[in-house]
Amino acid sequence: MTPPRSTAELTVTERGFLRAGRPHQIVSAAIHYFRVHPELWEDRLLRLRAMGVNTVETYIAWNLHQPTPGQTDFSGQADVARFLRTAARLDLDVIVRPGPYICAEWEFGGLPAWLLAEPGLRLRRTDDRYLAAVDAWFDRLIPVLLPMLAGRGGPVIAVQVENEYGSYGHDTPYLDHLRQGLIRRGVDCPLFTADGATDGVLRGGMLPGTLATATFGSQPEESLATLRRHQPTGPLMCSEYWHGWFDHWGEHHHVRKADEAAGELDRMLAQGASVNLYMGHGGTNFGWWNGANHNETEYQPTCTSYDYDAPVGEAGELTEKFHAFRAVIERHRGPIPYAIPATPDRLAPQAVRPNGAVALADCLDVLSTPRQRLSPEPMEVLGQSLGLIHYRTWLRGSFPDSTLRVHGLADRAQVFLDGVPLGVLERTGSLDALPITVPDTGAELDLLVENMGRINYGPLLEDRKGISGGVRIDGQYQFDWEIRPLPLTDLAGLRFGAAEQIEGPAFHRATLEVPEGADGFLALPGWTKGQVWLNGFALGRYWDRGPQRTLYAPAPVWRAGRNELVILELHRPGERIELRDAPDLGPTG
Repeated sequence: MTPPRSTAELTVTERGFLRAGRPHQIVSAAIHYFRVHPELWEDRLLRLRAMGVNTVETYIAWNLHQPTPGQTDFSGQADVARFLRTAARLDLDVIVRPGPYICAEWEFGGLPAWLLAEPGLRLRRTDDRYLAAVDAWFDRLIPVLLPMLAGRGGPVIAVQVENEYGSYGHDTPYLDHLRQGLIRRGVDCPLFTADGATDGVLRGGMLPGTLATATFGSQPEESLATLRRHQPTGPLMCSEYWHGWFDHWGEHHHVRKADEAAGELDRMLAQGASVNLYMGHGGTNFGWWNGANHNETEYQPTCTSYDYDAPVGEAGELTEKFHAFRAVIERHRGPIPYAIPATPDRLAPQAVRPNGAVALADCLDVLSTPRQRLSPEPMEVLGQSLGLIHYRTWLRGSFPDSTLRVHGLADRAQVFLDGVPLGVLERTGSLDALPITVPDTGAELDLLVENMGRINYGPLLEDRKGISGGVRIDGQYQFDWEIRPLPLTDLAGLRFGAAEQIEGPAFHRATLEVPEGADGFLALPGWTKGQVWLNGFALGRYWDRGPQRTLYAPAPVWRAGRNELVILELHRPGERIELRDAPDLGPTG
């Protein structure tokens, strides 16, 4: 049970915020509990507190907590109540943003993939089936949050309604349904909306009678003036100050000059505006949880690292931006009573070679049960959210000098004919067809499709994975498919043989000996693309496209002594795996 706090609730007035009846300026930093190992929540919160913030902000990822409609999880990585209690114990207020849509560069913007299995269901609007799913989720979530509200002695001072809705639509009755649902379930702290600081977006996302806030990364005077035009009274708040940015695969690593970012923070605080630094600590898209963007012509999956060029780096390091922000905050709030924490311990560098391997094709029966379908179907229809999906059919020959095309591919398919690689197809760009020749005797066609992350922002959210159209050779669609979902949540059944350089999709095993738990960074020079597990914990994806060159392996995942790495390499493996003592997020632009 959360102990009573000594301060009163947050109050919204025509002139600003009050806390315990006194004028109050929120200085907040964003941190997502689902991007940080639970054993490191306290460490990261201590670092943010030492920067001088009085508040932290977090989204709540619906899809993490409800992977299936009948299953709700608030344990381990999903123990949001524990995260909130930890913040309260450190005397930090919390702003909670429960969505149901959160964006956050997170898989499907936090929405559960099983929504896409409902034909005709429409997202983020007044659609009866969508609202029923949201209401059922809030029925499970809100009772967890209620004891954490400031009015009941907890740390939560404010709750957001939806997220940047004006960038998507203008269905005000939908927003009001969410607001009334929060109130009806007992949420009695201030509610607010957050939207980009432009006229059209604010008009679409504001909700009468609810505090409006703005999100932006530059020009604070102009942005706050735009908010003030639409909301003549009340607090001025930048609910997301984008002082950094995230990375897509194939781009450079984004950074922003610390003095420039600190200067804009200084100008906002000097105006009396409240600010939420996005991000205070970015963390990591462990496993398959990264989201993706789409710029109308190109699909852009987000990297595993969500470092965001934040003041507290992905592995807890305190950056130049941390010290610049701390100086600004101290200038406005007075001396910060907390010492600056030391850099977390790092493991000593070493390199190891794989000591076992097994081809993915030889593990299909261990990893999945086949489903028979006339046509290829997407993951969601088969009850799958994340990972890979495998399609197999028998082609009736012959097809001399023909072309293979896949319709509705999401996101990347490796194609094999009688076990021999034909090539790779991707959902955008020039990789949309492959030459194929099938003999008179026929041939077996395999497609291994990877979900690279559902789109998390913009008009193309309904992003079904796998194959949602069909597969054709020239003008003929191919039927009679064996489909195997491969979420790869349990690898215990893998049986490794001797280490060898298996070409194509294969699991590789390696062992590392370390003296004690500390942070490490894994590099895979010469490897191509895949996923890494450390002692069964999914660290995330790697790809030689970069920019990211190392995967963060947090201290709680390591064991003193023997540690097992399992690597799913989809193409060509390298000869060694390197444990490094510093991150490498790639070249900056």
